This record gives sequence, structure tokens and C-alpha cells, in this order.
Amino acid sequence: MPISDTLIADEGPSAPSPAGIAGGHPLDNAVLAALLGPHARLAERRGDVLRYPADVSPFVALPDQADEAHWQDLADLLEPGAAAVVTGDRRTPPPHWEVVMNGSGVQLVDDGVAAAPDHEAVPLGRADVPEMLDLVARAQPGPFLPRTIELGSYLGIRRGGVLVAMAGERLHPPGWTEISAVCTAEEYRGQGLATRLVHAVAHGIRERGETPFLHAAANNTNAIRLYESLGFRLRRETNFLAVRAPGGSPRE
Repeated sequence: MPISDTLIADEGPSAPSPAGIAGGHPLDNAVLAALLGPHARLAERRGDVLRYPADVSPFVALPDQADEAHWQDLADLLEPGAAAVVTGDRRTPPPHWEVVMNGSGVQLVDDGVAAAPDHEAVPLGRADVPEMLDLVARAQPGPFLPRTIELGSYLGIRRGGVLVAMAGERLHPPGWTEISAVCTAEEYRGQGLATRLVHAVAHGIRERGETPFLHAAANNTNAIRLYESLGFRLRRETNFLAVRAPGGSPRE
């Protein structure tokens, strides 16, 4: 099965924990750690609740011990009826929130990935976003939006001038960078392009002195085995909760 994510976040270098993360490790609440840290320039905030802009990423960050007031702050950050994704430990939203998806995932971290540059991998920029969105729509690796490219570096492989495979960086807790949007056009699968791109993206992360990590759906056992064969190690189980904000007027 080709590498393709439902990805997102591990445990190696011990970076200082951002305020608001109980327990200490940046990857235990990777979205919060990223938005309080390297991605702070993108953070939209209400109280202790943070989110990415809607055209960058659907991920939102709640404190580890979120209560109903935090969920109300999240509702105030979102448009009525807007969807968002919460990751980390399993959470239960208030009854007036619609649960769109509640699935188990795993978090894997670099434990000897053969990171290396690739001669065919080219940097992708804003001008490439329409092609990237088209490839994502066909390969469906997970959320990728018009401004997702602002989260980090992306690499692609072209054949005949056409983008046929890509991978890049998403969440960026201090000391860590998530590999994401790993996908290959169907007609080019089985050639090892995604593996090569994972190695190349991992190389760029390591060159900055950081450690690669990623997420996968817990039931995607073929992908998990493949990532483990590339040198990733299972760190912990996690959860992906997609919710829809209640409608009505925001809180006074």
C-alpha cells in the first residue's frame, strides 16, 4: 500500500514545554505546542483555545483539561456550523456539538529513518498550490487547503512536468516537525516515490536539528507497518475528533 497519511505527531529530543501543556512533552498536545511555539504567527486565539486560520488547517487546540467554557471559546472562534479537528487524548464535547468523526490513531516518531536528499525532489511553492490541491483531491492523503503550504516546506516529484507525488511538513511543536500530505498519483504508485519523499523531507527536518514524526489512523495497519519499516517507531495511541460547531449567536 502506498504511503498516504491521515497524519499528524513523538518523543526524542526534550524541548521546553509550552505553557498550558500539562505533563510536559510537546507531542502529547502537538497542535497546542505548535500554535504556542513555531506556528504562533498563524494562531487565532480565544482564552486558552487556539486554532489555525480556516484556509490553513482544520486543527484546533484545547487545553489538556478542557471544560465546557473552553468548548464555548472554541465555538466563538469558529463560524456557526464550521467543522474542526481536535487531536490528542480522547475528549467528549458538550451535547450541542455534532461529532462528525471520532477515530483512533497512532503517533510515530523517527527512530532511525534513512533520511537523505533526493535528486528528483523539487521544492514546491505558492505557484504550485493549484497542482498540489488537484493531486490531494485525487490521492486523498488528508486535509490540505489553499494556505496549508504556509505550515512548512513541501517537496514534489514531477514526471513530464506534471506533479505526481508530494510530501511536506505540517505540525511544528518545538524540536519536532510532522511529515504530512504524503501522496502519489494512482498511476505512479508502486515506484517508491512516496518513500523517497519521506526520506527527503526527513532530511530537511534533521538538517534543522529537529526530529520527524507523523500520525496515522490506527486501523491503517499496512501504512503503519510501512512507516515502521522506514525507521519510525510507535510512540503512543492518540485520537482524531472532528466536530461541528453549534449554530446560533455567539456568547455575549
